[in-house]
Amino acid sequence: MKAAPWLLLLAPLPVAAQPAPLQQQVEAKLTEAGPGIRFGLVVADDRGNTLVAINPAQRFIPASNTKIFTSAAAFATLPGLDQPDTDGGARVRLDHGDVILEGRGDARLSSAADCASDCLAALADAVAAATRQVGDVVGDDTRFPDERWSAGMSWNNIPSDSGTAISALTLDDNELPLTVTPGAPGQPPRVEGLPYYTIDNQVVTGVPGSRAGIDIDRLPFERRIRLTGTIAADAPPRIVRLGIDDPAAYAAWRLAALLDARGVKMRGRPVARHRERPGGASTVPAVSAPPPALAALVPPPLQDDLVHLMRDSQNLHAELLLRRLGLVAGSGSVADGLAQVEALAARAGVARSDWDLADGSGMSTYNRVMPRAMVALLRWISGQPWGAAWRGTLATGGVDGTIARRFKGSSLEGKVFAKTGTLNATNALAGYLVARSGRTLTFAFLANDIPSGARATPVMDASLIAIAEAN
Repeated sequence: MKAAPWLLLLAPLPVAAQPAPLQQQVEAKLTEAGPGIRFGLVVADDRGNTLVAINPAQRFIPASNTKIFTSAAAFATLPGLDQPDTDGGARVRLDHGDVILEGRGDARLSSAADCASDCLAALADAVAAATRQVGDVVGDDTRFPDERWSAGMSWNNIPSDSGTAISALTLDDNELPLTVTPGAPGQPPRVEGLPYYTIDNQVVTGVPGSRAGIDIDRLPFERRIRLTGTIAADAPPRIVRLGIDDPAAYAAWRLAALLDARGVKMRGRPVARHRERPGGASTVPAVSAPPPALAALVPPPLQDDLVHLMRDSQNLHAELLLRRLGLVAGSGSVADGLAQVEALAARAGVARSDWDLADGSGMSTYNRVMPRAMVALLRWISGQPWGAAWRGTLATGGVDGTIARRFKGSSLEGKVFAKTGTLNATNALAGYLVARSGRTLTFAFLANDIPSGARATPVMDASLIAIAEAN
């Protein structure tokens, strides 16, 4: 029996499949990273409405997203960031025949042969013009307490350039580069560098095209380095950067060498002078009125260094900035610097339970931040008089900094401005992106507990692209 024509008219029409809500799309995308990864994500629109929220109130290790807190506190607290850094430059003086090289927390003092600004050589010239003989050369980093590493720093990072010690007297990023040049297969390569460390070279040159890797082994405070591993015979020279445990001693050692090259004789030796941590007895000699400086350097504006700190994620510079924050109303300690960060978070309306930090760089495994806290801070920053200048320190996707290779060729190339974070089993990205509509979205994306061999970054980037194209 055929249905009546009018019954056919009442039959339901096929319904086109509707796309899943954006939240579900993102959740599905994240499953592509495989099991075990814990993701946290908050995305807010330009009015503060939440577009996507995945574990917004869970606490995550932020890695170098920590630098967002530190740098924002600097913009909010330190005056004259865009002016020459008259407070931070190193200075040199003579005191009873000794040369005193005093650090002021500057991150950019250099002894490089091609140095053009903020140069240790200028201080050596001043000493050489004043005397031809000195006693000790003293590296004085007493402006900050002697806290060379923050709590939660992994000990295995200390020998490398990722974990070099923090000091008010910093030179050459507190790193010593070695150049490793391959030799004949089966033979050790040639290792060249300043003779500050004693090198035990156990690296072997492999056959052309072989896989290579060089490991650094050094106990804290030792001056002996053991290099192991291989380098292919046809490989280009490799630069290995060693972290320095006592930057004040290293700076004194370098200045002594520069003085010797200028014909200044040293009767004593290079030594370091430190200030004990808060609560300890000071080892700084009491001086009612120290002799005037022979010369003082004036580094470029601190804001210039903040661009380097954020775009290239420079750990040492972030830690020095935290300690300079600690001088605002304290002794320059880590705790004093974190007090300024806490005051910033309170002004931004970020709940104290939503974050805990132990350092200024993100190298500490003790740090914890909720995604919602990061977005709240970022939205508050964007409304500050200095917000545009701070945003200018961020890396741009597909263009520069630590995300120069990410988002290339996508709809977010040149339209995402963010700070990365990378630590063992941790990836993070937080900042701003320009959506398809032209609106600016604020986001914080964190991945913790990443299993060995898994990659979270590709699905994080793909998720952000999907969010931008849907808005």
